[in-house]
Amino acid sequence: MRHTPDLPKRLTDLTPVVIVGTALWLVALVVLFFTSEGVWVQTCVAGIALGFIGFGIIFWQRAAARRGSKSAQRL
Repeated sequence: MRHTPDLPKRLTDLTPVVIVGTALWLVALVVLFFTSEGVWVQTCVAGIALGFIGFGIIFWQRAAARRGSKSAQRL
């Protein structure tokens, strides 16, 4: 059986995806704050909050991998 090579780190690292997604929600919040009100502004705030939760999960998984936890995702 042939060994499948691992993907490059730049294709498996989730940090840039979370950074870009959170930044886009922040830009949308600034634009909508001055042009709209109500549910759209709240949606942007929720998107930013979920981005920070994503950062927390990434750092939590990396800490678990560093300490050798068997259930941690290896990146």
